[in-house]
Order: sequence, then C-alpha cells, then structure tokens
Amino acid sequence: MLDGFVQMKILLTGGAGFIGSHLCDLLIRNGHSVICIDNLITGKKENIQHLLSNPNFKFIQHDVTKQIRPKEKVDYVLHFASPASPVDYLKYPIKTLKVGSLGTHNALGVAKKYKAKFMLASTSEIYGDPLVNPQPETYYGNVNCIGPRGVYDEAKRFAEAITLAYHKKHGIDVKIVRIFNTHGPRMRKNDGRAIPNFIDQALKKEPLTVYGDGSQTRSFCYISDMIDGIYKLMNSNLNDPVNIGNPDEITILELAKRIIELTSSKSKIAYKPLPADDPKVRRPDITLAKKKLNWQPKVNLEEGLKKTIDWFKNQGGLL
Repeated sequence: MLDGFVQMKILLTGGAGFIGSHLCDLLIRNGHSVICIDNLITGKKENIQHLLSNPNFKFIQHDVTKQIRPKEKVDYVLHFASPASPVDYLKYPIKTLKVGSLGTHNALGVAKKYKAKFMLASTSEIYGDPLVNPQPETYYGNVNCIGPRGVYDEAKRFAEAITLAYHKKHGIDVKIVRIFNTHGPRMRKNDGRAIPNFIDQALKKEPLTVYGDGSQTRSFCYISDMIDGIYKLMNSNLNDPVNIGNPDEITILELAKRIIELTSSKSKIAYKPLPADDPKVRRPDITLAKKKLNWQPKVNLEEGLKKTIDWFKNQGGLL
C-alpha cells in the first residue's frame, strides 16, 4: 500500500481490457475494492480471471452506453471503456462513438450521484495528425472529424469536453489522462497496432506489414510505466488533461527491424499503402507529468519489447 493513499471503492469501466486489467491489478494490490464493468467486445475475461476469487474484486458484464446502476456507493469512477485500436473502432464505429458520448455521460452520472472523483481515459489521438512534435497538452490538434479515424478521435474529444463541463458545472473532481501508445502483456495479436502485429508476424516468420515507407514515428510506453502514471494522476489535484507516455521516438520501419532482431526471425518487410489520416508523428511532451506528478517512464523500449515478446511466446495458440 502506498503511504498517504486512502483505500477506496472504485468503479472501473473497460476493466477487462489491456490497460484496464493491469489497472485492476494495481488497484487491488494497493488495497482498494474494484467493481469492474466490461461488455467484453474488445476486452477479455481471461485478463481478469485471476482476480475473480478476490473478495475485493467484482466483475459485471455490462454495456456502459446503457445506464450504470452500482448497488453500492463508490469513491472513484474510472472510465476506460472504449475500442482503442484502428481495427476495433473501424469495426465498431457507432459503438465507439456511443461509448465516448453516452458511456462517458453515464459514468459521469455515477460520479455525480455519489460525489465521487472521476477519471477519463483519453488518448493521444485527440491530437490527430499533429503539426507540432512533440505534442503538449495545450495543442488543439489537427483532426479530420469525418475521416475513418474520426469516430475514435471525436468520441474522445467529446468525452474530454463533457468531463470538464461536469467539473465546472457540478464541481466533480475530474482527471483526464491522455494515453499515448502503450505495449506489454495482454495485448491482442490481432488488435491492429504495430507492436502486437509485428511480434505475431515475426514469431510466425511472416513478412512484417509496414504502411507507407515506414518513416512515420511513434513512441511506446511499457504498461507498468503507464499504470504508474495513471495512478499518480488519480491521486493528484490536477483537473486538466495530462499526457502519459514515453517520449523516446522511433520510426515504424526501425521498430519492425528491431522486433525481427529480438525474435531472431527470418521475416522480411512487406510495404503497403498508408491508411488515410495515419499520423506522421506521435510523441508526448511529458513536461507536465514530470513537474506535477514526479513521473517519467523507467522501462526503455528494448526491455519492454523483450517482455512483450516473451509473453506472446508463452501464450502459444491462446491469443
């Protein structure tokens, strides 16, 4: 248990997802009680299976776009429910928009009812295809609201707006975490993001699919660092959005080559056309997190990739 942190009853939407399930682990480990809500569209019950017998953990399969009625008072609402990869939100465009709008509204309603604190899981995607690099929280973004990625980008931009409206109108203590690319155990191999795609293809000795010429850049944060940053923000007095991510930048082509090397794969690179509105750069300015949360990532990319690759290898045919 971390000194000075009060034990809480926490409602966490999207708790069976990649980041949500790791957050469940941390909250339980730190002595909190967790009510995990997930409709399992993109989350997996296997991610929280080890917690189901814990008396401080409760799982409810529910769609948060429908009214949320917890049977007990909660101290904190963490709204992490949403498809979060291009494959998912292109498959579920309406559900993505609804969970960002109706789902956020419903989760905020629970926080208002119980006078609970509230955290929104936002995203670096609210910056769109940015014209500045790195991206600070003060940057308004460059988003195509009717492009293929618009369903996710605009859902999160609306979610931020309504979250801050509830803060200003109803006095709810809110937190907004803008999550940048994250990797680690429990990612799905078919979720469409670069690292799980590349690892899966490399382990199968298939060509690694690189879009465009691979010169677009990303920065990847390991899951343990991400969860640590989220928890510190939870317990802060900040209400405005905060970037959490790793500022170390790498091209997608270099990432593919690095994964081929780390997996000792014979895979080659296969180039495909760049999807519409694919960001050319993505790198967080974490000055605010460093200054206000005393947070910065500790796990470098190579160490994180090795851990993620080992997890994929151990999963075999389960993924």
